[in-house]
Amino acid sequence: MSKSIFYHAGCPVCVSAEHDIVNLIGSDNVELVHLGEQSSRISSAEQAGVKSVPALVTPNGNVLHINFGASMEDVKG
Repeated sequence: MSKSIFYHAGCPVCVSAEHDIVNLIGSDNVELVHLGEQSSRISSAEQAGVKSVPALVTPNGNVLHINFGASMEDVKG
């Protein structure tokens, strides 16, 4: 089974969601991507369908937008 990918921007909403996701599905089952620190991953997040962060992309490609921290336009700056 491949991992889910949790995209976030480091804001308080994102960090809180990150902790909850890790607690729910386990750190071995999720890759954490901080788009503020890994800006090279922005295009892959957008290609996966991420419109805002925090967002979780499941192994089968579903995008789960969690709460609202920032739009991808905000992340791109």
